[in-house]
Amino acid sequence: MTSTADFGAAVGTAKSGHPSGLYVLFGAEMWERFSYYGMRALLVLYLTKHLHFEKNDALAVYGTYTGLVYLTPLLGGYLADRFLGQRKAILIGGSLMALGHFAMAIESLLTLALGLIILGNGFFKPNISTMVGQLYPQNDPRRDGAYTIFYMGINLGAFFAPLVCGSLGESKTFGWHYGFAAAGFGMILGLITFTVKQSALGITGYPPNRAESAEDRLFAIDWVHIAVLTLVGAGLVYLAILPAKAIEQLIPDRGRWLVLGYWIVLAFAMIGITGLVTRQRPSGTARGGNDESGKQQELLAQQSPERLVAEKGRNEPFTSIDVQRLLVIVVVALFSILFWMGFEQAGGTFTLFADQKTSRVILGKPFPASWYQSINPLLIFILAPLFSILWTTLDRTRLALGATAKMGLGLILLGLGFVVMSRADHRAVGGSLVGPQWLAFVYVFNTLGELCLSPIGLSLVNKLAPARIASLMMAVWFMCTAFANYFAGMLHQWIEQTNVDLWTFLICTSIIPGVILLALTPVLKRMGHGRI
Repeated sequence: MTSTADFGAAVGTAKSGHPSGLYVLFGAEMWERFSYYGMRALLVLYLTKHLHFEKNDALAVYGTYTGLVYLTPLLGGYLADRFLGQRKAILIGGSLMALGHFAMAIESLLTLALGLIILGNGFFKPNISTMVGQLYPQNDPRRDGAYTIFYMGINLGAFFAPLVCGSLGESKTFGWHYGFAAAGFGMILGLITFTVKQSALGITGYPPNRAESAEDRLFAIDWVHIAVLTLVGAGLVYLAILPAKAIEQLIPDRGRWLVLGYWIVLAFAMIGITGLVTRQRPSGTARGGNDESGKQQELLAQQSPERLVAEKGRNEPFTSIDVQRLLVIVVVALFSILFWMGFEQAGGTFTLFADQKTSRVILGKPFPASWYQSINPLLIFILAPLFSILWTTLDRTRLALGATAKMGLGLILLGLGFVVMSRADHRAVGGSLVGPQWLAFVYVFNTLGELCLSPIGLSLVNKLAPARIASLMMAVWFMCTAFANYFAGMLHQWIEQTNVDLWTFLICTSIIPGVILLALTPVLKRMGHGRI
């Protein structure tokens, strides 16, 4: 039996001191993010310029799509943990996403394509991140560095995606279909990377009944399962869109809005049913009458001592300290909705502003509107190490900022970006175009805000959540992000019905909450009981 402590040896160690499997996951995730961000960069432009959607309708589709992308990982994570294992789930998810990206090239398959990408992301995204941690024993100091390397892969893919897919999609020579096809080929390269080099992953990513096997590759029957489940997943997406098509045909005027609501209700229904099934699954006796509880406890102990402690204390009541820490998570999660609602304007209103109101010329040469979306990952790549040094340095001084103070600062920085955006929009009146530097500065402020809030928030949830519901609270955090993405897409349509300026509204929903969160920091710090 291979213990957790043997994981590093099992998967091999690269010259960097990390398991070679880390770089397999790095490559697979880089290409998957290339495909996702390539499609994201084109979606709103494709809907408005090629399919001639109204601006509000296009933004609503974008918001619903990006919102559901953050909900389906709850489903994919459940199924991988209980039945499939991460390795199969990643291959199923990647296959579904590749099908979805290629389907985007066919106009009549738009809804099916988006559904395939949403479902595929749910299987791929949470499980490849989990596998990174599984490569290391518990409390291995290399873990933090591993996730830093992995995060670099994400941003590398996100940086090149708009440059490649955007150039092809917005080109008069090639066109939208080539841009989406490039995203699909990126996903295929990710699958090839993951499959060809899977032996470097050792025994990680298998379901519990394979955890004791020394095999480091999938069996033939596993590939049959993957193919069948991919087809089943695609079939379920197809069946799910039939009612949506019927609604649009029966109610042509308001059908599109009812369809958006249908997808949201369906997503929550799937997650709820999955949760009930997995919670009610018997854990004491297997079908053949063999008691497997001892094996399950042993596997829990191998994978995570903290999880075993959490299992034993699952029915114990929460202490008052636990309750206060949970309240901090809830408060911070609500503030995060406001942040991501503003931040996710990047793929919607910012992209339309770049296309319609920005002079996209540098050194006499025009460039596509989608290229602006490469600014954020490039800045993350450059600034993330500097921010890490900054926080570490400040923590040694009297200027140390608590986690909630950093998040409040992130909201304020985001709001300052909208101040710049408001000035740019006022300059772009009467059909005049603003220089490319205006939107670039907005992205700089957005990125600075993201570095203050996103990693800090994830770390805070991990620190404050009681071990037995740590995954649930992380799910709550991402559900808040899902709501924020949906609100981001719907916001323009909601605001348009009032006399309020969109950018003024976003300034208020960023800077004012940021100041409030800074003011609440002493109270929240006390409620965190030493963990903030």
